[in-house]
Amino acid sequence: MKQAHHPEVGEIALTGVMAALSDPIRVGLIRVLADGREHGWGELRAPVAKSTLSHHLRVLRDAGLTRTRQEGTRCFVVLRREDLQARFPGLMDVVLAAAEDEDVGRQVSVQPGPASP
Repeated sequence: MKQAHHPEVGEIALTGVMAALSDPIRVGLIRVLADGREHGWGELRAPVAKSTLSHHLRVLRDAGLTRTRQEGTRCFVVLRREDLQARFPGLMDVVLAAAEDEDVGRQVSVQPGPASP
């Protein structure tokens, strides 16, 4: 299976990050992933088709917001919070606080599944 591309920290562009965060579902995914845990894609719940959820996760990964890891047939995703903090200090804190204040992305949740390795 093809390995997913993850931009290096210095390659993460502000415009790419902001574009990725322009959708409420993607903001909701970031809110869920902000717990610092790695989540299986199957645990993520959003009011969209699985193919659309996969698209949103790819947009976040391509922008450098998340890191995806494949293990067999399962995929896991984690927020690249430390990398984002190094590249854009304080940005994720501001985004997450505003998203919570404005209740953006509340329709996205996580359903606990089997423990991540």
